[in-house]
Amino acid sequence: MPEVAGGERFHLIEFVRKIIDKHFSIEQQSQTYKKKQSEGYETVGKALRFYIPFIAHNTGQLTRLGNGWFQVPSEGDDELEDAAEDSLEALPNGEAALDYNGSVYAFSFPELIKAGEPFPIKVGRTQLNVEARVVDQCKKSASFSNPVILGQWQTARVEAFEHAIHNVLTSRGKWRKDVPGTEWFDTTLEEVESIVAFIRDN
Repeated sequence: MPEVAGGERFHLIEFVRKIIDKHFSIEQQSQTYKKKQSEGYETVGKALRFYIPFIAHNTGQLTRLGNGWFQVPSEGDDELEDAAEDSLEALPNGEAALDYNGSVYAFSFPELIKAGEPFPIKVGRTQLNVEARVVDQCKKSASFSNPVILGQWQTARVEAFEHAIHNVLTSRGKWRKDVPGTEWFDTTLEEVESIVAFIRDN
């Protein structure tokens, strides 16, 4: 894709269709699932066509120019196909990001919290009460202290919203590989808040 690597603007949907066709058959794309908390059904293909540009833009991979046009922000960024394929790999068995409201939250433990520097923060999502969800999670761990909820943000398409935050933090090298679970990051509340604000503004 020389026009993409060269910094020229392009219609993202044209590349998205090619990548979806590469990974999913027509039959798979035509399969439908019932939307949660809303009427009607969505096809897997339609959900993917929304999800890939959403992640590509909100992880900083691409700059949205309007009217379907996108551009690579600067030299050295990952190529569009890599970003799109990474998003597809995050959808096991062809599952698409579901369209439901909920909350994204961030929490840690008192003994881990540091002032003015990164510390382990868990970023998760729930459709239920955040406090109840965090308490339930910690019951299943070996922690002897009470969790501290650092922030919570209500949003639509909460699954895609949470995944965008995870992708930004992971791309910055903040993901912790040496702990149970996949949602712990060495970050700060300010960094998480700035990512949330960026996603909401775009």
